[in-house]
Amino acid sequence: MLSTADQVKNSFIYLIPTIVSSLLPFLTFPIFTRIFTKEEFGVLALAQIYATLAAGISNFGLIIGFKRNFFQYQTRSDRSSLLYSALAFVCLMLLASAVLTYVFKHQLAEFFLGSSEYGNFLFIVFCTYAVATLKPYFLDYFTNYENAKANVRIVVADSIITAMASLALVLIFKTGIEGLPLGQLIGSVVVLSFLIFWFGFNLPFALSWQQFKECIKISYPLTPTILLKTINSQFDKYMIGRMDSVGGTGLYSIGQRLSITLFTFMTALQNVYQPNVYKFMFDAEGEGGKEIGQYLTPFLYVSIAAGVLLSLFAEEVVTVLAPKSYHGAIEITIILSMFYGILFFSKQPQLVYAKKTHISSLLFLVSMALNIGINIPFIKVWGFLGAAWATFIAGLVSSIISFVISQYYYKIHWEYKKLVAIYFIFFLSSILMILLRHYPTVYYERVLIKILLLAAYVFLGTKLGYLSKDNYQTAKQMIVNKFN
Repeated sequence: MLSTADQVKNSFIYLIPTIVSSLLPFLTFPIFTRIFTKEEFGVLALAQIYATLAAGISNFGLIIGFKRNFFQYQTRSDRSSLLYSALAFVCLMLLASAVLTYVFKHQLAEFFLGSSEYGNFLFIVFCTYAVATLKPYFLDYFTNYENAKANVRIVVADSIITAMASLALVLIFKTGIEGLPLGQLIGSVVVLSFLIFWFGFNLPFALSWQQFKECIKISYPLTPTILLKTINSQFDKYMIGRMDSVGGTGLYSIGQRLSITLFTFMTALQNVYQPNVYKFMFDAEGEGGKEIGQYLTPFLYVSIAAGVLLSLFAEEVVTVLAPKSYHGAIEITIILSMFYGILFFSKQPQLVYAKKTHISSLLFLVSMALNIGINIPFIKVWGFLGAAWATFIAGLVSSIISFVISQYYYKIHWEYKKLVAIYFIFFLSSILMILLRHYPTVYYERVLIKILLLAAYVFLGTKLGYLSKDNYQTAKQMIVNKFN
């Protein structure tokens, strides 16, 4: 396991792509939101529902089995054959899905987008997501070896190429809304080509039927989970398009894009702590839960810090990024930030370690039922804003259920008092920001409240020992050394 200093260093390194991907919208969103209408963003969001669903199912959850079984093998050759075996199967499945999507593109567009004329657009979006799902297998290989630099360089390059390609396609070649998924496709193809070349040169190609069988045994029960998870996460946008308006879907999509930055931030930190969580589990078996709880609390604090910032300053972010017609996304951003904030616990691999992945399907059945049951009446009454609240409420209830069951199969000794303090300030900040939008207050009063809430969270960090002089010096030295 890496030392504390090295883990702090890796945390900063893994945050680089999150920072880059968060800053890029400041360059692209103000342009795109002034070129495309809310309705066009809505069409893109609806096409992404099918693309996420089809590409996700085609992967059969193999990325989860790969992550787990990676630590089961110790030699480079075994890990190599595990990687290539998983990728070979996924490529075949994605190819089959691409053929089916192309053949039935008009019917699929009619069902998901409400018009068959978007058939070609739907196929482009699917290809974009299909290619993108291959990259995590290579990136997780670097992550599992705790090679933060290689992982980050690739992700940053991907983000920059995608942004530049999208801008060029939209502004120079006048491709319209198709330029956004095409730009992402170009970025993914360039990066994936480099990864294939690098791994082909440095990691000898090998396939193992036995390793694939072991991997698929863990992963295939997750296929229903992937289906349910996609429906659960995309159902709100689909229903907004059907029950409210495509423009409402566009606004919701903008708010979701901004709030999902928190989830991306949490995933960046997950790349640091998850290999060590698995090591605790495998090395100490049942006793590892005692160390995992203390180990994860600082990561939770840092994760939720991003949520606090996003909730407090969503007003400023949306105002800068988009014209007034998009300002309805401010509350969406705040509400969904709370939703993504509670997903920290779902990132813990307790059920995967315990080989109880089939339970995940049952949990998502519950989650889907809650999401559908709450979303439909909320959207009918409150439109796209109701969808955000329904998603948060359903996510909170299902997360609590998942937490209890995961603890049953592998108990992590969480520091509950610290967790409550962290989430209390987070939720208080979010709810106050929403309430202040509905009460007559001048801007400087809202800014003062924001500063006080932010100071409270910083104070909590100092009391818990996470914002300490030693950690500051470690981070400062890391920056000065430029990660060397």
